[in-house]
Amino acid sequence: MYSRITGTGSYLPEKILTNLDLERIVDTSDEWIRTRTGITQRHIAAENQVASDLALYACQNAMQAAGVTGKDIDLIIVATTTPDMIFPSTACILQHKLGIENCPAFDVQAVCSGFVYALATADMFVSSGKCRNALVVGSEIYSKILDWNDRSTCVLFGDGAGAVVLSRSDQPGILSTHLHASGSHSNILSAPGCISGGKVQGKPYINMEGNAVFKFAVKVLEEVVHEAVAENKLQPTDIDWLIPHQANIRIIQSTAKKLGLPMEKVVVAVDKHGNTSAASIPLALDMAVRDGRIQSDQLILMEGVGGGFTWGAVLLRW
Repeated sequence: MYSRITGTGSYLPEKILTNLDLERIVDTSDEWIRTRTGITQRHIAAENQVASDLALYACQNAMQAAGVTGKDIDLIIVATTTPDMIFPSTACILQHKLGIENCPAFDVQAVCSGFVYALATADMFVSSGKCRNALVVGSEIYSKILDWNDRSTCVLFGDGAGAVVLSRSDQPGILSTHLHASGSHSNILSAPGCISGGKVQGKPYINMEGNAVFKFAVKVLEEVVHEAVAENKLQPTDIDWLIPHQANIRIIQSTAKKLGLPMEKVVVAVDKHGNTSAASIPLALDMAVRDGRIQSDQLILMEGVGGGFTWGAVLLRW
């Protein structure tokens, strides 16, 4: 018994914030942002939108693509760093908005690796026969945890959601999953604020040591790709499409170069979305599926790295 992705979907908020818009907010420039990150614009959620709202639209699109209804879904996993509230989980709130009753629903918090972690978890449920159809969604509203006076971070992130339906199959889909974490690096990328006594304690905004994050990300992303292909007796060049976490074009290019993959085999969406954390991989996947790049029987490798530090990969046959 196997699990296969049978439908993809995504949602981006209506408001677009361009680099030129940011020039009027902080001391930066379109040229500086583009050359260092590859980002030209990002989407920003409305004030009254929460992560479950974005996830709702992405899931509806994925379910439509898979040809399933709420009655067919028996597991919901939401990967998010920006939940609707402290509790209940965003997954439970999403379940109610979708009109789905009595199925397991929970959140996964692995920051930018969240979707990979969530998909790997769903694969265990589906391939073991515990459930038939799982909704796996990454949904983030990073605009709410950005210090808009910090030009080193506010230019990098955007809001959005991407989802897949993972279904039971007698044909191989997901071939292997690979998850890692190292808490010893938690200080170089974090949002260290917390709630105590009804007040925010510490800094609730994203804090990042850019150079340290870059070096660590390139190193572990290369390693986890080699781990995935080796387990399946393949070479990196056998991959038809690499779908990396969309953090920074230089990280993406450096990883591809180390793997010997031409950029023509890499799905890039960071220019239009910015870094949408757990939503970035499913957003890029949905884009490549809908524009026809991803075809049946192709080998797809999704990889992510994020605060924690967490990192991982999923290798699958489409």
